[in-house]
Amino acid sequence: MKITEGRLRRVNGETAYWLAEDTETSSSEPGTPLVVLHGGPGCTHDYLLSLTDLVRPGRPVVFYDQIGNGRSSHHPDLPPEHWTVGLFLDELDMLLDGLGFTDEYDLLGQSWGGMLAAEHAVRRPRGLRRLVIANSPASMPRWRAAAAALRAELPEDVRSVLEQHEAAGTIESDEYLAASDIFYARHVCRVVPHPPEVAATFAWLDRDPTVYRAMNGPTEFHVIGSLREWTVESRLPLVSVPTLVINGRHDEATDETIEPFLTGIPDVTHHRFEQSSHMPHWEEREAYMSVVAAFLARDQASVRPT
Repeated sequence: MKITEGRLRRVNGETAYWLAEDTETSSSEPGTPLVVLHGGPGCTHDYLLSLTDLVRPGRPVVFYDQIGNGRSSHHPDLPPEHWTVGLFLDELDMLLDGLGFTDEYDLLGQSWGGMLAAEHAVRRPRGLRRLVIANSPASMPRWRAAAAALRAELPEDVRSVLEQHEAAGTIESDEYLAASDIFYARHVCRVVPHPPEVAATFAWLDRDPTVYRAMNGPTEFHVIGSLREWTVESRLPLVSVPTLVINGRHDEATDETIEPFLTGIPDVTHHRFEQSSHMPHWEEREAYMSVVAAFLARDQASVRPT
């Protein structure tokens, strides 16, 4: 397998991307590229690199760091209102156009990436063939409610530390971060120690949390950013391509947060990974790749965008 790095320039900077391709075999059959959207907002593609397992002859897998993050251009001095869903939708369109994929592509979005993928899909882009929404909420009010319920299950002393520091505005203290890590170990990634790729993404986020703080907030369960009231629920019937929705039994993207995807999207399949939280692509890697690969192999004569 070969991974080629490139950069696409736009008005407010550059977007770094990586194209993973099979080099061991050749195929006369044309393939459909899979474009992967990372989470956050404010993370990087690194923690999704296990998805190179999905590379096939004629089917490259594309990763990129969204603007403001990782190896793409950073803008820590821009105001919070600069970071919008529309900005990242435009960036995705630029990427698809720059790589020549606008006529045919599959999309896999994880967490925030799945929210962004849903926003893209409801616009019925002509080239979108199949959609994977992985570990993503259909609305942030549902996400916040789920996070509150999961947080209530934490030990009382941990909850007390979180509440005290949030009230005092000392959420960057070591004590608050240590308490937050207990939630993360239960509901974000249950692999200990974290895979190096996951650790790399968290390191990038620590270096520049501008986008995460502006759109989400300080933690997964304390959402006070611009996405606080975001929802795509009422628009989901507009999704006109086969869709796979994924979550984990211990996921912060609980069954309640994904339920509108399952009832609102016309052609939808759901798979829950029983031993996973928010990262089944690491927690149950082999099973995850099998499920996603089977979905991507579905007959492309399904419903097309109009």
